[in-house]
Amino acid sequence: MDLPRIWTIRESSHRVHNPITADKLAALGQALHLAPGTRALDLASGTGEMLCTWARDHRVTGTGVDISTVFTEKARARAAEVGVADQVDFVHGDASGYVADEPVDLASCVGATWIGGGVAGTVELLGRSLRPGGLMLIGEPYWRQAPPAQDVIEGCHAGSRADFWMLPELIGHFGDLGYDVVEMVLADQDSWDRYQAAQWFNLRCWLDQNPDDELAAEVRAELATGPARYVQHTREYLGWGVFALMSR
Repeated sequence: MDLPRIWTIRESSHRVHNPITADKLAALGQALHLAPGTRALDLASGTGEMLCTWARDHRVTGTGVDISTVFTEKARARAAEVGVADQVDFVHGDASGYVADEPVDLASCVGATWIGGGVAGTVELLGRSLRPGGLMLIGEPYWRQAPPAQDVIEGCHAGSRADFWMLPELIGHFGDLGYDVVEMVLADQDSWDRYQAAQWFNLRCWLDQNPDDELAAEVRAELATGPARYVQHTREYLGWGVFALMSR
């Protein structure tokens, strides 16, 4: 049980595995008015940057769960680096079935709603761990503008227009699920650039160091086509945001 190697190669230098900058992540933590001792559960926690920095800055405690052995070890190292290893722990496991032993104050899945088969399923999953009146965080892509053709859709790593909502549709969907949107932080194109372009550098550095690896051809193909596809499609058509929800 692990992520494919290409994921950890592609995002080897990333501390945040989504198109949100460290400044935006910090702004979100401040906007949520997190009280010291807030207990959090972060599903698909990656290398743990959100939990670690919020533990440091807001004294939250909690658990992160991720399927990647590489990312989980990096998360544990990050917790030690920022001095919060006694406040947060990171579990290697399948987040798609993970429910906290006791209700938490904050339950999140930032950028991996496939663990619940989509937004609705992930909201339901997180709700099983969340105390009444608690905060839920969902990170999710949305269409910045309607894709005009199938090649644009596929250039955004989607199969159909229905894979993502327009932003007003996404907000409405949260309401249909019985939740109020109480905060949000949206990526901008610079956020996307910092996330996406860093992948190209990671791929190139890895390729230079591992020219004979079995993944070399795949990495070379991605590096050869990825930048053009990104600036033509993803950068123009795909948005991304973290949405804070409270049950009605």
